[in-house]
Amino acid sequence: MEILVNYSFELILIAALFGFFMAWGIGANDVANAMGTSVGSKALTIKQAIIIAMIFEFAGAYLAGGEVTSTIRKGIIDSGYFVDAPELLVFGMTASLLAAGFWLLIASYLGWPVSTTHSIVGAIVGFAAVGVSVDAVAWGKVAGIVGSWIVTPAISGFIAYLIFMSAQKLIFNTDDPLKNAKRYVPVYMGFAGFVLSLVTIKKGLKHVGLHLSPVEGYAWAIGIAVLVGILGSLAISRLKIDPKADRRMHYANVEKVFAILMVVTACCMAFAHGSNDVANAIGPLAAVVSVVSNEGEIAKKAALAWWILPLGAVGIVAGLAIFGHRVMATIGQGITHLTPSRGFAAELAAASTVVIASGTGLPISTTQTLVGAVLGVGMARGIAALNLSVIRNIVVSWVVTLPAGAVMSIIFFYILKAIFS
Repeated sequence: MEILVNYSFELILIAALFGFFMAWGIGANDVANAMGTSVGSKALTIKQAIIIAMIFEFAGAYLAGGEVTSTIRKGIIDSGYFVDAPELLVFGMTASLLAAGFWLLIASYLGWPVSTTHSIVGAIVGFAAVGVSVDAVAWGKVAGIVGSWIVTPAISGFIAYLIFMSAQKLIFNTDDPLKNAKRYVPVYMGFAGFVLSLVTIKKGLKHVGLHLSPVEGYAWAIGIAVLVGILGSLAISRLKIDPKADRRMHYANVEKVFAILMVVTACCMAFAHGSNDVANAIGPLAAVVSVVSNEGEIAKKAALAWWILPLGAVGIVAGLAIFGHRVMATIGQGITHLTPSRGFAAELAAASTVVIASGTGLPISTTQTLVGAVLGVGMARGIAALNLSVIRNIVVSWVVTLPAGAVMSIIFFYILKAIFS
């Protein structure tokens, strides 16, 4: 307890630095992953993707990132084990931020899209199991995360496959693709409006004090979907294409319609992602600040200090702008060749999976969801359309993420303990 009183400023300063580093890693890896399909399909340039992500990720993180956050993310560890030695929780959370940040830095350098949630969970499990007690870890939740490595990509991949194949059958493989695009694309737009509204309502609005009941949430989402579909139909009906133009020109124009759709979905996903995943960086930081400020008292939830959210939001944006291009290249070009229509199918499938997971409580990673969706789009064109060596590296990186975060956090935990004890 004395340690927390004597070194309160130093402990908060170190945790803030490591929290910023972790947020930087989220931007470099997770956000880059979310924007990769837009860049890979050439709907957006890297520069445009970074600008859109900067605006909407920052807005999502700052406006809807949460005034109150759970101090111990996802209930992975039992805080009861730290009541008599709260400084161990402070050291552990600080070490976890540094460990997860380091792992994200390594993975981003190698172009591996890994889960930031799993990085921080692995780190927290590591210091808790080795530094405190094996019983301090909720192993059932860890098992659920391991199971999600298979379940999440499978669900999003299947949905992406269905969306892609439906677009092929209804639009691209018909005699008049442009005419059918005008007929069916507004339906896809309405569906996208519905899913993305639900993602935002479920992930973002509750943090800014707007609590909608499930019925109200679905009613709003349906209303927005109808509006988006009507506006989309009006916009597409204005497209004038020379009917004598060859088939290739028709395809190119249909792809342009999907490219516009991708820009909209990218904005919404960035907002929802910012509101949700900034908690991976600010949760442990908020825990440290709360425990140190309250001289060792461990609260289940803590009001955020005013500076924590902006710190996380700026870190995310900085990571994306400085180091995000490597993961973008893997998602957008490494796994399979993407066009705007394929990229749109992948993004819509990923968003749909997030909504399903929110409704069922399934633990998911947005990274694995999107990678699974891109795989589903590639599979629809046959196994030869996939780059299997890139996929193998991604799967290995997912398996390594939990132990890598755990090992590094154990090392950093003992270093911090030695310095301050």
